[in-house]
Amino acid sequence: MLKRTLFFGNKASLTTTFEQLVIKTESRETTIPIEDIGFVVLEHPEIYISMTTLTKLSDMNVAVIFCDAKHMPCSMLLNLNNHYIQQELFSQQIKASEPLKKQLWQQVVKTKINYQANHLKKCDKPFAVLNHFEGKVLSGDTSNMEGAAAAFYWKNLFDFNFKRERFGEYPNLFLNYGYIILRAAVARAIAGSGLLNTLGIHHHNKYNAFCLADDIMEPYRPLVDAKVMEIMTQFKDHDLTTPIKAALLTVLTQTVYFEDCKSPLMVALTKTTNSLQQCYTGASRKLVYPKLWN
Repeated sequence: MLKRTLFFGNKASLTTTFEQLVIKTESRETTIPIEDIGFVVLEHPEIYISMTTLTKLSDMNVAVIFCDAKHMPCSMLLNLNNHYIQQELFSQQIKASEPLKKQLWQQVVKTKINYQANHLKKCDKPFAVLNHFEGKVLSGDTSNMEGAAAAFYWKNLFDFNFKRERFGEYPNLFLNYGYIILRAAVARAIAGSGLLNTLGIHHHNKYNAFCLADDIMEPYRPLVDAKVMEIMTQFKDHDLTTPIKAALLTVLTQTVYFEDCKSPLMVALTKTTNSLQQCYTGASRKLVYPKLWN
């Protein structure tokens, strides 16, 4: 079932009654079944949300995303007890061998480069060199083909001189917001698959609580890039306005394609994280990613 994403950019009160989220604003009161919600983004500094509401949202694996004074997502509430054999899965994840993690990272990087090439091709931009880089990815990506591919990708994606930076100029702000939302969605899926977001297969920053989400989200990034390019043709704003944020949130419901079916991104992420779980338990050696475009 496709879950809803709720964005609160104005003052509101969020409470619960009979497993319904009760939303009160200055102009109206509405209710939404909690089981229908996947993400709640809280941006306004005067939003009230009760502890009971947070607990119920967490119990239903709803990712609650909190924004800072600059209106950027800065923290997230996730359920830490989502799976019936979670302790066993944690143990398998912790015991994962270095060769396994290097092989998984190789799959992630090859898939990411392939999707970057597909996006460039879709945009009628040069892409063939990325197919070459994809074939050169070693176990653990020891030759850093990911970095080489990224340099080529960003140089050719836009029709103007662009430098990809975390705090850079337009449209970096749009990209950053989209990636944060994507990261939250991947973290939610990882938690739902009974895995620890903290333990990555490649990222190992001791200050990062979402290393695994940062690993698994990599091949999905071109979906955000494509959405940003679409937004740039529709909006003249260079600032992150509410309509642009709303447009970026629609990435979560975008259709992606598996061999035997198509599904919204939100559902596809769970298939990917479930395949990772199977790799940790030894039931599989392959991560499952969908095609981003048919």
